[in-house]
Amino acid sequence: MDIASVVGLLLGFALMVIAIAISPGASFAAFIDYPSIMVVCGGATAAVLVCFPLKDVLAAVRVVKNVFFNKQEDVCELIELIVSLAETARRDGLLALEGRIEEIDNSFVILGIQMAVDGTRPEVIEDIMRTEMDAVAARHSDGKKVVDQVGRFAPAFGMIGTLMGLIIMLGQLDDPDALGPGMAVALITTLYGAVISNIVMLPCAEKLGYLNQRELLVMEIAVRGIMGIQSGENPRVIEQKLTTFIPPRLRTAAEEAA
Repeated sequence: MDIASVVGLLLGFALMVIAIAISPGASFAAFIDYPSIMVVCGGATAAVLVCFPLKDVLAAVRVVKNVFFNKQEDVCELIELIVSLAETARRDGLLALEGRIEEIDNSFVILGIQMAVDGTRPEVIEDIMRTEMDAVAARHSDGKKVVDQVGRFAPAFGMIGTLMGLIIMLGQLDDPDALGPGMAVALITTLYGAVISNIVMLPCAEKLGYLNQRELLVMEIAVRGIMGIQSGENPRVIEQKLTTFIPPRLRTAAEEAA
């Protein structure tokens, strides 16, 4: 589980609850309005369904779980694995890598190694692997777009709900006692839209973008490493090439581990 995502989400709502609790005269019941929830959540969902096919919207629901449940691959461990495979290939030949496929957990690396063992031409290996990278990036982009749009539409429907509340309130001008509560209910809808957008949806979209970039970095390292193995480069040269993808402090840690 991604602790940062969970803590960030809980902290955002906790601070709001604490602020309401310590405000003089504030009541939690005043911040609950079911029609406003219907306008914001229902309206944003309806708008997203207009923007995207149903299958993409449903797929985005599954993508959002990656914000909280994701396993990021250790780049240093991946480089160490690729260097080890390069040493085996240099010592015993490419065919010897077939016996080490069971040790590899990364399906993308397995794809490249299997093609190298089968004698596939280098340009074909690179083309297939980069096509796989493009497909992964496209899938992630589709999910992120849906979440982005929910974050974009929620404040807009919050404003629509506020306008609806003001119209209802103005229709009750003959009752001065109803103006204060009516204004409060009208503004709650804007609050809901801002909260859903800025605490939930937009941060989740940014996290999905970060995870996508991280996964593409891992895949790029795998492509460079496998192409080096296939061309018979020295394992030390491959290691030097791949360590350029990680920060200097991690390079030092990787060297010490090696």
